[in-house]
Formats: sequence, C-alpha cells, structure tokens
Amino acid sequence: MLEARNLTASYGRHRALDGVTAHVDVREICVVLGANGAGKTTLLKAIGGIVPVNGNTDITMNGRCLKGLKAHEIVEAGIALVPEGRGIFADLTVEENLQLGAYAARARSHEAHNREMVFDLFPRLAERRRQLARTMSGGEQQMVAIGRALMSDPEILMLDEPSLGLSPLLCSDLFKSLKEIGRTGVGILLVEQNAKLSLAIADRGYLLENGHIIGHDSAANLISDPAVQRAYLGGGDTRQALPAGRDRGPVRPTGYAPADDEMAAGLAARAAKIQASHIIELRHTGPVPSAFRHLKETDMRAIRTPPPPGGAALPDAAQLSRMAGHLAAEAAAIHSAHIEARRAAAAARSVRTEAPPALQSPPSPPSAQPPAQLPADAGELSRMAGDLAARAGAIHAAHIAARRAGLEMPPVGAPETGKPGKAKRKKGGKRAKQRLCDKDPSKVCTCSKAAEEKRHKKKKSGKKKHKSK
Repeated sequence: MLEARNLTASYGRHRALDGVTAHVDVREICVVLGANGAGKTTLLKAIGGIVPVNGNTDITMNGRCLKGLKAHEIVEAGIALVPEGRGIFADLTVEENLQLGAYAARARSHEAHNREMVFDLFPRLAERRRQLARTMSGGEQQMVAIGRALMSDPEILMLDEPSLGLSPLLCSDLFKSLKEIGRTGVGILLVEQNAKLSLAIADRGYLLENGHIIGHDSAANLISDPAVQRAYLGGGDTRQALPAGRDRGPVRPTGYAPADDEMAAGLAARAAKIQASHIIELRHTGPVPSAFRHLKETDMRAIRTPPPPGGAALPDAAQLSRMAGHLAAEAAAIHSAHIEARRAAAAARSVRTEAPPALQSPPSPPSAQPPAQLPADAGELSRMAGDLAARAGAIHAAHIAARRAGLEMPPVGAPETGKPGKAKRKKGGKRAKQRLCDKDPSKVCTCSKAAEEKRHKKKKSGKKKHKSK
C-alpha cells in the first residue's frame, strides 16, 4: 500500500502542497480531482521523487520509507509514473519503448510476461510494434506510455491527465483499459480533469484545492454530492439537502458551519457602513483640495453634502460633472500657456545671443529700452513662438547656404573681412598638398615640395632618407 502523510512541497517560496495525506491500496483505483494549479501534478511528482518534499513528510510503500530516494530507486520500489504529455521516445519503435520500460531490476525477469500483458490490453501496439512512436496518433502514443510504465512491473501506477488531447471515443476506450489494469492487481492513482469518466471507474476520490485536501469519500458518494456536481461535473444545486442517512462527512472543509455564511455577510455589511461614515466625515472636516479652492462656497457645500439615507446618489450629480469638466479645461489651458511661455522665453534668449548682426534688429539705447516682459495672453505667446520659429528657420537656411558656397560664417558680432568667395589664408602659411611617394606609391609623401626635389637630387648619393608614412 502507498501512503503519504503530511506531504508538503514547494517551488521556491511558493508552497504547492501543504500537509496532504492520502493512500492507495492494491487493486484500487483512486482519483484526485481539482482545478488547474491545485497541486495535482506536484502530488504525483513528489511521490515519484521528482519534486523534493519539505517538513515532516512521510511517504511509505509497503512500510518502506521512500522520502529522500531518487526517482529510479522509487521505480525499483514498485511505483511507476505516466507523466502528463506521455514522455515517450519518439524516434524509437513501440517495442523499443517497451523494452526500456523493463530496465528496472525488478522487471527484467518478467519482461516477456509483461510484454504479452501489454499487448493483450492494447492490441493496437502488437500490430504496430515495429512502427516509430512519433508517427502514431495521440491515443496510440498514450497506450505506449502506459505500456512502458507497466513493463516496470509496478504495484502502484500513477497517471497524470491520461485523457489530455484525446477524442471522446479514445477517452472511453482508455478508461476501460485502466479498469482492466486495476483488475490485474495494480493500484492506480489517477489525476484527471474528466471527473465523470474518472469517478465512473474509481473506488475512492480526493478533492484537492490550493494544495490542501478539502474532502475525500467513495466515488459513488462524490458523484452524487451536489457540491462536487457543481464544481466538477457542471451541474447540481448547492441548496439541495442530502438524503436521510447520508453524511456529508469529509467532503466539506473541517470546521465548516452554515452560520459562517451569515456571519461573513454581517461583517461585510458592517465594514461597508464604517467605510461610508468615514468618507462622510472626511468630506465635512477634511482640508479642501487645492484644485477646489477657487470654487464658491455654494459649490463646496454641494460637494460636501452627505448622501441621503439609504445610500442614494447625490441629487446634484450633473452639476458636479459640469464642474469637473470646467476644472479639467482650465487646467489644460494653464498647462498649455505655461509650456508656451517657457518655450518663447528660451527662444528669445537664444535669438538675442546667437543671431548674426545682419539679421538682428538694431538695439535701442539702454536708457530708453523697457524691461522685457512676457505677455500673459496665450494667443500672443503662440504668435511670438511662431515668429521666433520662422526667424530661427531663416538663420538656419542662411547658414546652410553659406556653407554650400564655401564661406565660413563669421563669429557673432565680428566684422566681415576679406573678399567674398575666398577664405583668407594666414600670413606666411603654406597649403599642404598630398602626393604619392615615388619610392612606395601606396603611401602618401609628407615631405614639402622643396625637400622632395632636394631628395631626388641626392637620391644616388643616399645621404638623406625618405620620410613616408
């Protein structure tokens, strides 16, 4: 018998299983039902030695402790796992996959017998024993995965979502085969989302939710329980009472009572009243937000008016909506004017310091020049920004035209010198001209013209070496 007590497993800081206790007897089919993320796959992997367990977990098989053993040692102890997604060797044939399943020492002496048992359970595999596994259908690949697990001669067979991706007809055939496997004496721990088919062949069942076992009972009682029907079978009425003599027992969480629902509803209503009274108190005594300080006292009274008894809405909701629209429009206008004023001020400073004298207007005398003030009108600021942009574009175009004509722009405020069209050369300077070296044409000669002529005259004497880079 396989038994797990207080099984706890985690992925990092996330605890997937917390204190799970379950057992499976030989010749018994036990199903685990639960939603996605409840911990069903982790339960099978923890028993199979794939996921490490924590705390005081105790896993035994026929009295032998399996905690801390490796996965292949657990297979030797008599537990086989058919993982979700089958996990077969796609490039091997059916017979080679089955042969690998009998690699365990406990199964080598029974390899031929187990192979014949698998072929009796799944005649399709006997017909296609030489076929590559990847060329088979999904249902046939699932048969290969179950057959490979049975080749290890297990006492407990664990299956994780065996009907995943199969058609309804293949699912029905698969569960009939699992029923036949249970009759051979192998205990089955089945994780399956098809609750109706799994409970139809199972002897017992567990309900797993958020890493906890919230209920367990016989399959017949579970399939007729209204809560199980509503959660897993897509039907049932949770208000329906159980028949006389039927004990709901462990299907409900420990400590559950119908009065708990009424208590929770009362606490929720009380919390809502406390929150509403707190908001009303803040409206009466709290500070006025800065955005509402310019409003009239009548408007503020309308905002701070408490709601009438019964929780109805304020009667002046339309006025509040219009007030909010005006505030939003005013805030947008202030923000836009502020941005335009900042841009206009920056552009004005840039033009006064960088524009050439020819493009600047003549400055007025310091005594008669009024102090610079930015206009407050948003339209005037916009027009000023447009004029400055046009002026900056003219300066940029003049600069590009001068560069294309070969002129060098004089510094700001400096008088123009020299003839137009020619760049003035420094006095006494010589314009360097690159020449290819006579000795090595791939290099550029750095000697001046006079030095090069002198070098050619003394080339035969060899008194001066050629400079090259």
